[in-house]
Amino acid sequence: MRNVTDTHPLALITGASSGIGAEIARVLAARRYDLILAARRIERLEGLAEELRRAHSVSVTVAAADLSVAGAAGKLWAATGQQAQEIEVLVNNAGVGLAGNLAEADVESMERMVRLNMELLTSLIRLALPGMLQRRSGRILNVASLAGFQPAGPGMAVYYATKAYVLSLTRALAVELRGTGVTATALCPGPTRTEFDAVGGAARTRLFRWLPVMEAETAAAAGVRGMLEGRTAVVPGWFNKLLAVGGELPPRGLATALNGWLLRE
Repeated sequence: MRNVTDTHPLALITGASSGIGAEIARVLAARRYDLILAARRIERLEGLAEELRRAHSVSVTVAAADLSVAGAAGKLWAATGQQAQEIEVLVNNAGVGLAGNLAEADVESMERMVRLNMELLTSLIRLALPGMLQRRSGRILNVASLAGFQPAGPGMAVYYATKAYVLSLTRALAVELRGTGVTATALCPGPTRTEFDAVGGAARTRLFRWLPVMEAETAAAAGVRGMLEGRTAVVPGWFNKLLAVGGELPPRGLATALNGWLLRE
């Protein structure tokens, strides 16, 4: 339960224990949002929660959960209790990226990635929308990727496909929500310095070794700013913007081949 004041808007952030999710939590806390932080690592969540309470005098609730299992969205929503009806901002940040050819992927890890990157995000949006629409107020921030603008990513095929889904979903949702007081924004960072990429193996690829790598706090600040401005897609960094435009231009076969080369070690 919130224990500071009920006048602060409330934000739910998934994947908040590190990286862009933790930095978004810091940005929103500084803007006087109360927070619900959800992730698997409870120690990280509790440490961040205490930091934000001390620094900004906001209420922070933590929800430890494995968000990659089937039905995780409904369980998380139920765990938030009455606060679920007060959520003004939903940040879908939880995700993972696995490098390697599809034929060599661990099936269980691949399925967990698909659930985390797409199923969880979609279900949480569905759960949050009725309350937001009823209040005619709310913002949804989906952390996608620069990969979403690319035609394909040989070497990270499933990951690229999941992020294309997130970007496509957000673009469609933004149109559906016009005039309702609710907005949807996709944050599409390029290579970013987080544990996300180190764990999935992407940090070993040429993409991360040769292209500019952004700090997580920079990406988070751009995402929150774009969300509050009601933008549909946010691509932080001028070089990433060029890559986003290039990925959507023909010939797409050339972009796919280039991505395949960049995604090798």
